Amino acid sequence: MGQCVEIRLAVMGSLSHPLRDGPPEVIDPKDSYLITRSIMAEPDYIEDDNPELIRPQKLINPVKTSRNHQDLHRELLMNQKRGLAPQNKPELQKVMEKRKRDQVIKQKEEEAQKKKSDLEIELLKRQQKLEQLELEKQKLQEEQENAPEFVKVKGNLRRTGQEVAQAQES
Repeated sequence: MGQCVEIRLAVMGSLSHPLRDGPPEVIDPKDSYLITRSIMAEPDYIEDDNPELIRPQKLINPVKTSRNHQDLHRELLMNQKRGLAPQNKPELQKVMEKRKRDQVIKQKEEEAQKKKSDLEIELLKRQQKLEQLELEKQKLQEEQENAPEFVKVKGNLRRTGQEVAQAQES
């Protein structure tokens, strides 16, 4: 017990035991185990080697023994070694980033739909020309329907005169 007191006092900064004269003991830093062991209280059952006593055992943590936990822990250690730390972002920031990603994806899809091949462009041009021709025909028909009777008769006479002239030439 006297040696424990000397070690404790040496740890606390005292150079030697107050009741003992002589040179102070030098404590090797490798013996730090002895220092911590002397400071800590030891249970009684360690000294008694009585086989009838039930020695306490460390309880098994079911979470740590689960396969999922072990896999996750292994993955986290691997990521830490690689330098890929998990991102600890607030939930709001995660949601905003997700929205932004979705928006970018949607814009890319729209741009892909807007980009048309040369064939599609030509088909659209022809379709527009046909629509314009149809509109012009409809306007002419409306004008003819709204025109007075004598204009209609005059147009019919011209057509019949042209048809007769073509028939005589052939």
